[in-house]
Amino acid sequence: MAALDGPRLSPRSGGPARKLVVVLHGYGADGSDLMPLADAIGDMLPDVAFALPHGPAPCGGAPFGREWFPISFTDPSEFDRGADATRDLLERFIAGELAWHGLTDRDLALIGFSQGAMMALHTGLRRPAAPALILSYSGLLPAPARVKAEAVRPPPHVVLVHGEFDDIVPPQAMLDAYNTLTEAGVPVDMHGRPGLGHGIDAEGVAIGIASLADAFSR
Repeated sequence: MAALDGPRLSPRSGGPARKLVVVLHGYGADGSDLMPLADAIGDMLPDVAFALPHGPAPCGGAPFGREWFPISFTDPSEFDRGADATRDLLERFIAGELAWHGLTDRDLALIGFSQGAMMALHTGLRRPAAPALILSYSGLLPAPARVKAEAVRPPPHVVLVHGEFDDIVPPQAMLDAYNTLTEAGVPVDMHGRPGLGHGIDAEGVAIGIASLADAFSR
């Protein structure tokens, strides 16, 4: 696979980046899809730079957009295999962005939506050193049986946000991820969003901003 690339946002402060947030889009979208989320966070955290890579392949289930890995929705193990197959590619992108900005692993946060949340969780938990935060919107946790053995130590803080009316990735996925991460000794918070389907609402954005501000202040 070719190296990942996508849009980037410089810090609102106009100065050098003190923190880096890598934002991972959902199935059938691309890096530009979550630019409004990065804009909203950047307004409140002006020293943060953002990288929003496009998934590595055209989306097989839509006439547009990208995917992190193929999904047939018929085989539950495909999430594990797909996240495994793409993790090294994403890790190389993250390492390159950190080096470009002269930042460390503790200056990093990963945000993902849906399939991008799967990649954020799967990759962030297995990095050589933990990021400051993994923020998952409407995601699920790939390879849950392996988390306890494979998660980096000390582990990153994880925040799960999920619509309670999500009919694409069921809300039970958030509960399952919370239980698995807790059992594995990973610090995790979860926030169900009443009345929300498969998406990110204003309160979810606010939760993300507060979580990032807290993680980056440690």
